[in-house]
Parts: sequence; structure tokens; C-alpha cells
Amino acid sequence: MTAPRPLKVIFMGTPVFAVAALDALYEAGHDIVCVYSQPPRPAGRGHKVQLSPVHKRAEELGIPVRTPVSLKKDADARADFAALGADVAVVAAYGLILPQAVLDAPKFGCLNIHASLLPRWRGAAPIQRAILAGDTMSGICIMQMDAGLDTGDVILRDTVPIKDITTASTLHDALAAQGAGLVVKVLDGIDTLPRTPQVEEGTTYAKMLSKEDGRIDWTQTAIEIERQLRALNPWPGVWCMRNGKRLKVLEAEIADGSGKPGAILHRDLIVACGEGALKLTRVQPQDKKPMDGLSYVNGLHLNVGDVLA
Repeated sequence: MTAPRPLKVIFMGTPVFAVAALDALYEAGHDIVCVYSQPPRPAGRGHKVQLSPVHKRAEELGIPVRTPVSLKKDADARADFAALGADVAVVAAYGLILPQAVLDAPKFGCLNIHASLLPRWRGAAPIQRAILAGDTMSGICIMQMDAGLDTGDVILRDTVPIKDITTASTLHDALAAQGAGLVVKVLDGIDTLPRTPQVEEGTTYAKMLSKEDGRIDWTQTAIEIERQLRALNPWPGVWCMRNGKRLKVLEAEIADGSGKPGAILHRDLIVACGEGALKLTRVQPQDKKPMDGLSYVNGLHLNVGDVLA
């Protein structure tokens, strides 16, 4: 099957991660016939209804946008999708399940830009889970979608190192840019590039994050908690408790020391972990502005030996 040039593309994405790919496909000259994104939702303090980042960008580019609540349950939405007559659909963090009828509608099916080295970290939060696990490498896979959870054949992949200073934000941005470049290459060779089935060996699942994932367990090692900080800021954030109030930890670094997990070892807010210690360099007490660790200790008149929970 020979692919026409340029391709008629449906783009499906919602968050900032997907915007780079939309821009890359547009700049490559493909005919983006429609963008699909999550419906506008209330956000912020005023709960004002806001468009998703992909929706906003599509409107700026003059591309029509559709926001069905469900493609699985809405037969009319599926029919409208098929009627676009696309050559291919490109999916990047869209957020809706695509039923088989949608997967089969474009001539070359649906391609997913997935932010991990499949089969490692299938699922919803691969960037954060890779950092939490101490992985030294992440990357992008462009995958031919099937009915499974990130189980389709991989067409193209590339890697990005995870360093000791890598945060979820920096890895997110690097992978977004990499995915944008790779998907353009895949579309250039969509009718010739081989598909490689995934092996099940080494499969891991990146389950969705919750607010509780951000709670510090001081019995973990300092290295593990420092990874948690890099993986979970800005959301859901990393926190502990002191006298019934939440203390957000915004920045921290590995420090020397040992003691009862959670105990303050030094007035600079060096806290003992299950192994090693962390210096909490920037924190935010509940209902207060961010501050350095020493200011927090002085403000609450904390002492060496007091314990964070």
C-alpha cells in the first residue's frame, strides 16, 4: 500500500506534551483534517472552563477541533471520525479509549507517541514512574495501536538518558520534542518501515498517579525520596506532616547524617531517612508561601530531634 504525500492526518491529543507533535506535523506539510481533544473543563481558582493546550493550539493553526466525551459509547462520533477519510491518526496523550472501529478507520491505522521504551512502562504515567524507579534511560516509541494497553507493534524508537538531576518536567520536555521528530519520520516512511512486535518479558505498568503518591515515607532511603521529589513535582507534589498540617517539599538535596526516620538532624532542616538524610532546601507550609528550610524551622521553633511524619 503506497502512502500519498502529504498524508491526511487526524491528530488526537490533549496536554502540553502533545503540542510539539501537532506543530511538527503541521510544519512538515501534512494535511491535518481534524484535531480531537478532551472536552473543555473548569480549571483554576475561578473554575473557568478552559480549552486543553492541544485544542488552543489547533485553533491558532486554524484546524477544526472535535471534543467527544466518548468514542467507545458514541456511535455518531465514530461515524464522524470514519467520514474524515484520513490516511492515519496520530495519538499523543489523548486520554480516551479508542474502540476497534476507530483504530481501523484510517488507511494506515492509528499511531501512538508513547513516552517510554516499551514494553517498560505501559500505561498512564511512564515519565514519573521511570524516575521513581531509578531508571537510567527513557525514550519514545512510535507504536501501531491495537486494542491492548500500549501493546502494539513498535515502528520507531529512540532514547533519552535519565540523569541524577532529571526532573519530570525536563524529561517531559525532552520526550515531547523527541516524539515530535520521530512521528514525522514515521509518516515519511509509513508504507515501508517495519513493525516490531513487543516482547512481554520486562513489561512494567505505569499506573496513574494519585495525591497519596506524593506523601513521603521517611523509612525509604534518601535516594528514593529525592527521586520522588524529582518525579512528582509539580503534581501531585511531595509532602509530609507536622502537627497535623501538611508541609510541601519543593526542593531537597542528599545530605550526610543518620537517625530515626523523619527526625530533624540539623537546624538547616536536614532530615533523617531510612538510609542517609535529606536537606529540605525549599518548603511550603500549609496555607503559607514557600520558604527556605531554616526559616521554616525558626518560624515553628522546631528543634533537632523533632520528627516529621
